[in-house]
Amino acid sequence: MPLSSMATMMALFGTGAVVMRGAGCTINDMWDVDFDKKVERTKTRPIASGLVSRPKALAFLGVQLSAGLAVLLQMNPYTIFFCFGSMPFVIMYPFMKRITYWPQLFLGLAYNWGALAGWSAVAGSIDWTVALPLYAAGVSWTLVYDTVYGHQDKRDDIAAGVKSTSLLFGDHTKTVLSGFSAATISLMCLSGYMNGQGLPFFLTVAGAGSAHLLWQLKSVDINSPSVCWRIFKSNAWFGAIIFSAILADLAYDRITNTGDTEEQPSL
Repeated sequence: MPLSSMATMMALFGTGAVVMRGAGCTINDMWDVDFDKKVERTKTRPIASGLVSRPKALAFLGVQLSAGLAVLLQMNPYTIFFCFGSMPFVIMYPFMKRITYWPQLFLGLAYNWGALAGWSAVAGSIDWTVALPLYAAGVSWTLVYDTVYGHQDKRDDIAAGVKSTSLLFGDHTKTVLSGFSAATISLMCLSGYMNGQGLPFFLTVAGAGSAHLLWQLKSVDINSPSVCWRIFKSNAWFGAIIFSAILADLAYDRITNTGDTEEQPSL
């Protein structure tokens, strides 16, 4: 794919990710308003505090979804229809914390749908041998960072009746998240292997990626909300590491292929 086409696709998906994650947050805040009023950290959110009414929030959600649809309509027909499959997970997530200790799993299923949609947007279909491990890696990563995030509110969550993996794992959080972190790296590497990625990708993901997740697990204090917030935010760096792995591999591939082309005798 030409670099200009890559840049266009990245811009579309970047915009779509911001808009649709925002829509997910709006849906979550609308459904969770009664819970948010009982949690110290969330009681000042616009809807919970009364700053924004539910009708206004609904209107804002309409704007967000319309913007998301405008982005989606730039994709091929397969991707357009496929992306609608994420909406049940987006809508279900806020309710899951009422009935299961695994709401973070449903959050991961919703948030990482773009890993599948990205492939279909480029190829017009999905190679499940590549995309499914990548999707599973994203879900596993979500379980890591959102479990840490949930530990900020665990005392209020217990009082409010909110369920989460943070409460489920409790004092065993670091041990369990070690497993999910290992799964994240392993599945990412499996996806890369199935896609024929080169050495720069694997060295960066398995090296820098593993080191960062290990640092998170060693540094996090699940009983300190401020530390949990800092570790949660640091996942932006993990995302940057994965992105740099892809860019490094792309550059390596372009350089080596150019060299091979130059060495071939002209006919």
